[in-house]
Amino acid sequence: MSAVLSPSTLVERLAAIVGPAHVLTDAQEIAPALHDWRGFYIGKAVAVVRPANTAEVAAVLKLCTETRTPVVAQGGNTGMCGAATPTTKGDAIVLSLARMNRIVALDPLNNTITVEAGCILANLQQAAREADRYFPLSLGAEGSCQIGGNLATNAGGINVLRYGNTRDLTLGLEVVLSTGEVWGGLRGLRKDNTGYDLKQLFVGSEGTLGIITGAVLKLFPQPRTSVTAFGAIPDPDAAIALLSHLRSEIGDRISAFEIISRHCIELVLKHIPGTRDPLSAAAPWYFLTNVDDPAIDAGLRDAVEQALAGAIEKGLVTDVALAESAAQAQAFWRIRETIPEASKSDGLLYRHDISVPISGIPAFITEAGAALEKQFPGVRIICFGHIGDGNLHYNCFVPGRRRDDPAAVAMTDVNKAVYQMVRERNGSISAEHGIGQAKRAELPHHKSAVEMDLMHAVKKTFDPLGIMNPGKVL
Repeated sequence: MSAVLSPSTLVERLAAIVGPAHVLTDAQEIAPALHDWRGFYIGKAVAVVRPANTAEVAAVLKLCTETRTPVVAQGGNTGMCGAATPTTKGDAIVLSLARMNRIVALDPLNNTITVEAGCILANLQQAAREADRYFPLSLGAEGSCQIGGNLATNAGGINVLRYGNTRDLTLGLEVVLSTGEVWGGLRGLRKDNTGYDLKQLFVGSEGTLGIITGAVLKLFPQPRTSVTAFGAIPDPDAAIALLSHLRSEIGDRISAFEIISRHCIELVLKHIPGTRDPLSAAAPWYFLTNVDDPAIDAGLRDAVEQALAGAIEKGLVTDVALAESAAQAQAFWRIRETIPEASKSDGLLYRHDISVPISGIPAFITEAGAALEKQFPGVRIICFGHIGDGNLHYNCFVPGRRRDDPAAVAMTDVNKAVYQMVRERNGSISAEHGIGQAKRAELPHHKSAVEMDLMHAVKKTFDPLGIMNPGKVL
């Protein structure tokens, strides 16, 4: 096995694989790849390497194994936990999949689409629409995030209620292992009972086991009728009861159901140009839901209106607006999707992507808010999320703490307080954002010794030299 190469020699050998133009070393050119979207993590790297195909990825990883060079895979770099940011050691390369962005195949009869890992999510969605099909993964960063990153973090998004996480949308993967070997698992099968389901190891692994280079994903019939409603509710208890009521009245045609606090609305109105309050009067809490059907169903809107009228009679809804056009529906969803950006503009925010059983959400919100106020007087809670699947983005502004204060940024007291309350309710500290750097130290407190041992054993099997995204997850 070869010794570690000097940076200049390593760059030369990488350039021989992908071409000199695709090994970036200039400080200004590589700077965007060295920090996360939130600006909390800043790393160093020898170079940013941009392969064009799976063969080049394999050759790069073979070289990195030979030279013990750490590899950090990066997609659109929109993650929330620093998983795609290199550490400060400066010995790693960042492997960008951006050039590998093709739609490889689309099979409308099998309802599958095969894509390269660098394909931008919005482009994948558009390709499905052009074939009169629907790819339901949808999140605020879909215009820049890449499907490889979505797979690596098992992204959730707004439509998990009906369609599931990215894991549930995945039929097959192509993965390059640390040795440079390629696992060609691009199979569009819905039933394949031939031993271990290897793809599930790589979905959600955040680049610590191998590099996902391609995927076969599920498609669905394109919705032809859609109804979007934005409404005011008195409290989170009403949100849970409303979701149950709508499911009884409308069935499984509810694709998304979100809860949003008034603090979130105020942040968006303050920081996001062109947004406006959908309702005439302020309320403490809101819901946002989307109901759709692949059939042209003129009665769907009537059914939604009747269901909401019943909810108003029960006191579950105090005011509601139904979108009158696709543009108005997009405006409603823009409010929800821009909450993270608006929150980023208002100071240091302690972000928590947690999940608890749906029935326990109201109690968690009430009890966590009271506990945090007692420990951090004046705390402002920014709470929103996918209440239909138990996933809350439960975020906190603490008075006096600023983004430009390294000591405040480094403090974990707020996180530990929230995570303790999540643990007491048998919840999860990461519902859809992953672990990355942000929650690595916290993970052993939420998993048993057996679970941690199994995870370490899997890591050692696939990455015996520890070069795959070191410092993340484990």
